[in-house]
Amino acid sequence: MDMTTLLAFSVACVVLNLVPGPGMMFILAHGIGGGRRAGVVAAAGMASGTVVHTAAAALGLSTLLRAAPYALDVVRLVGAAVLVYLAITALRSARAGADARRVNSSRSLRRTYLSAVLTNLANPKVVLFYLAFVPQFLTVGGWPTSAQILVLGTVLVLIGIIMDCAVGVAAGGLSALFLRRPAIQRGLKRLSAAVFGTLAIRLVADGH
Repeated sequence: MDMTTLLAFSVACVVLNLVPGPGMMFILAHGIGGGRRAGVVAAAGMASGTVVHTAAAALGLSTLLRAAPYALDVVRLVGAAVLVYLAITALRSARAGADARRVNSSRSLRRTYLSAVLTNLANPKVVLFYLAFVPQFLTVGGWPTSAQILVLGTVLVLIGIIMDCAVGVAAGGLSALFLRRPAIQRGLKRLSAAVFGTLAIRLVADGH
């Protein structure tokens, strides 16, 4: 593996991260609903999920999941259930009125992080990314395949967390601008609920 390959892969990762997907929508929803901290924590959770995918790909587990799709279906359904729960929570927060507590406690941030990890792990497109896209940048000879996958995965994680954190901070800034306007804040929370619900539907639909 040489620097030319790494540079080409890095450019591809930037382009892929610019395309709106479930991960970006999840981060936007949390940033809008919970502020900058929630947006950054959601980005960190997505990056952690990618780390798990990278390790699994290096160990050959992605191929195993393709051979046993029911295992991925279980994870996908659990992820969808979590997103539905988040949608309901956001709606309840919107109905609580202008004095509703913002999602910034340590407990809520932990929940945001774990939900982001699960959402990433439940996304079948990430598995397909490692099955179809990454192999195009693997070279014959030199480094072992598992080592190359770990290096490429590390590049993906670093680029992803930088770009996702930027999205989370920007979304949190939008939330802060409207913090003193109760009607707009309630509308943003309803928007977050709609995003979570849409992501849940997409997770289930992607399995069919």
